[in-house]
Amino acid sequence: MMLSNKPKIAKGIKVLELSFMGRKINPTLIWDNENVVLVDTGFPGQLQEIRIAMDEAGIPFSKLSKVIITHQDFDHIGGLSEILKASDHKIEVITHEEEKPFIEGKKPLLKMTPERLAGMFGALPDEKRKEAEAKFLESLTSQVDKTVDDGEVLPYCGEITVIYTPGHTPGHICLYLNQYKTLVTGDALNVVDGELVGPNPQFTPLLDTAKTSLKKLTQYDVETVICYHGGIFNDNVAQRLVELANE
Repeated sequence: MMLSNKPKIAKGIKVLELSFMGRKINPTLIWDNENVVLVDTGFPGQLQEIRIAMDEAGIPFSKLSKVIITHQDFDHIGGLSEILKASDHKIEVITHEEEKPFIEGKKPLLKMTPERLAGMFGALPDEKRKEAEAKFLESLTSQVDKTVDDGEVLPYCGEITVIYTPGHTPGHICLYLNQYKTLVTGDALNVVDGELVGPNPQFTPLLDTAKTSLKKLTQYDVETVICYHGGIFNDNVAQRLVELANE
């Protein structure tokens, strides 16, 4: 694993760039005088990289107070249980109500199929494979403390508006950072070769629903977009959002 850090968009926001097996992902760190919020948590085993990135932003891990999960996918919740266990204080976990049972392990993660697990652990003998799969799935389970719904405004870091954008998963959310005119998109949008594009069809079971959800994003005054896959996009954002919503 390697780590580099993209520049802050503004004081109070830092886009983290983590790398795992050749894949880059971008959790977002947001803070003010009272709260430090991490949006999504990377893959399992990336706690140290997150700690380092927070230190470089001047925000020690010990100040982390909230984690917002945009959706249940493995690369977004993989580090959550490690973060919670490593903290010496309570960290509030926030997500959409439809994602809660998946994150808490009451429902199986939709995309962590038997075939996908077999690809990860299939080389092991049968008994050890089942044990490894069970431990892995247990490691992805964490308690959710607060659920949010469409349009809810969280009173942290200059206010964060929740935008319910189902399709990629049933309870996928984007976050509009009101103070910064910045949109954190989870996997609703991606940046590929410098261009803002829609959800990845390969990993979006309800693609039509996900595309319809993009229309909601045009209602906000967005100057900067942060995509979990691809990072920052700030080139004529409003126009590009309208184009994507109308495709």
